[in-house]
Amino acid sequence: MLRPPAPDGWSSVNSLNTAPANPELLRQAFGCFPSGVTAVCALDSGSPVGMAASTFTPVSLSPALISVCVQGTSTTWPRLRQRSRVGVSVLAEGQDAICRSLAGKTGDRFAGVDWDADEEGGVYIHGASLRLNCSLHAELPGGDHTIVLLEIHGLKAEPEREPLVFHNSRFRRLAIS
Repeated sequence: MLRPPAPDGWSSVNSLNTAPANPELLRQAFGCFPSGVTAVCALDSGSPVGMAASTFTPVSLSPALISVCVQGTSTTWPRLRQRSRVGVSVLAEGQDAICRSLAGKTGDRFAGVDWDADEEGGVYIHGASLRLNCSLHAELPGGDHTIVLLEIHGLKAEPEREPLVFHNSRFRRLAIS
């Protein structure tokens, strides 16, 4: 059975012949999917340590699990994974500078960032739309990343705060309708 050409110009699935081996092409392709941005942070010897992660996914209600993916080259995750608890903050609209700071490779990632810590050592970003107190549940290999499953022990949600959205290598706003 012949089908008419798709209205978006894709004539068939045969046009999906570009091999995914090119990292830049893959980065561009993955950028087509908008995601939220999280900060994964904890106290280490009394000082905050943390990183930004845009690969946050709710996983399970029972037990309460989330996942984040961490680059295999990360020097921050080995420090965080040793903590008994980590704080996960889902960043809100307008917190793009905080995200950039936490994603930095050099310098003080917490310079100019308002945060607080709980008694278990989890660090949380002020103004985030969701804060989760978590512990390491499991780690799974995922190519050049590690898939980290975190168990949730406590949370505070502020759903009225608009999320920080990352799409096509830029921060975006959700459309209000």
